[in-house]
Amino acid sequence: MFYEPKLLTRREGWRAGYPAFMPSDRLFRAMNATHRALIALTGGRVGWTVLRMPVLELTTTGRRSGRPRSLMLTAPVVEGERLVVVASRGGDPAHPAWFLNVKANPRVMVALGGREAVPMVAHIAEGEERDRLWRRITRDHQNYADYQTRTARRIPVVVLAPAAAPAPPYPAAPAAV
Repeated sequence: MFYEPKLLTRREGWRAGYPAFMPSDRLFRAMNATHRALIALTGGRVGWTVLRMPVLELTTTGRRSGRPRSLMLTAPVVEGERLVVVASRGGDPAHPAWFLNVKANPRVMVALGGREAVPMVAHIAEGEERDRLWRRITRDHQNYADYQTRTARRIPVVVLAPAAAPAPPYPAAPAAV
């Protein structure tokens, strides 16, 4: 079943007019598979932008399994090489699994617009940084403000920044003269 009812009360953050269920994990996985299929079927010509936001493929390390876990996300804010993603899960009361994986291991791989994946480091925006990003996100993309009204949890904002080049495992050879 793609919709597993999760009955919620208004006290849990649901406002009047929203359905009293959240899509199941299976539905989210099916949506990701459909998105990937669309990109594959069109040779990457369609699917790398959704609602005026670039789409990225985020690969995390499973916090329990240690295995790579990939999913498609939108980046409502791009600041130079930094990408900002939102752990909204559509306003669900629980954090998305990818966010929990990032908390456990912030080293991720990110493929933007179908390009080759690059190593990045995730950090959870806090304080003024989060407030500034959240204002910008909700100004440009009202759906995120709507998601926040559906849940009592504070929706996390995650910044993905390029990882520093890893140091070689051995001392560099002296330059030839």
